[in-house]
Amino acid sequence: MESAKYTLTDLMIIAAGKELPDGEAVLVGTGLPVAAALFAQRTHAPRLLLCFEAGGIGPEKVPRLPLTVGEGITAERAVEAASMIGIMSMAARGVVKYGFLGGAQIDMYGNLNSTVIGLHANPKMRFPGSGGANDIGSLCTHTLIIMKHEKRRFIPKIDFVTTPGYLSGGNARELAGLPENTGPYRVISTLGIMGFEAKSKRMELLKLYPGIDAKQVQEETGFELLISKNLQEIAAPTQKEIQILRTGVDPFGALEFK
Repeated sequence: MESAKYTLTDLMIIAAGKELPDGEAVLVGTGLPVAAALFAQRTHAPRLLLCFEAGGIGPEKVPRLPLTVGEGITAERAVEAASMIGIMSMAARGVVKYGFLGGAQIDMYGNLNSTVIGLHANPKMRFPGSGGANDIGSLCTHTLIIMKHEKRRFIPKIDFVTTPGYLSGGNARELAGLPENTGPYRVISTLGIMGFEAKSKRMELLKLYPGIDAKQVQEETGFELLISKNLQEIAAPTQKEIQILRTGVDPFGALEFK
């Protein structure tokens, strides 16, 4: 296939979209998760059922990247215009297999912070908070996380647990009362794709991007990454894939492609 000029953000969104299989339901959060889901729907997964936090289920076609998960286009000619409670109850019943989130900080067990940097009572920086992120990460069987890969984001201990991952590892999630067979599935970053080792639940590097090696990924990670014995390198995006992302998913440049 024809190769193309691309940024790490392009590659991250495209790689994330390819993790979503056709015919499944995905509960998406604002921004990058929606972009990845729309890319998947416009390429290999036309029957992907998009479920938005605010209640839109299966809109006929989302023409562009919505500004929020509550924008009108997320429910245009939809299968159902439900509520946030209705959407989360679907996840609790196991109807929605995939959840898609972003975050400001993540640790080795996939716990996510999207609330504050610093102390909660006196933060250095405050973010929007959970919204539906806690419910998505608590209830979906496969939670995907998409975020920029930097040492200040991938840290040993996050400042606030907005969304539980595998907590302290092992079976800590189940002991805390969260549903069995749920939790983080993939972390798709600007440097690679990570999963979680089955027993310890520690983050594990599974796939590398073209031109990036495991050492580079580790250097931008504030904790020790496990490295898969079957470490793979994914293919560079094609010109057609970049065109779909830039003109079909985000024609007005709402995302910052750097």
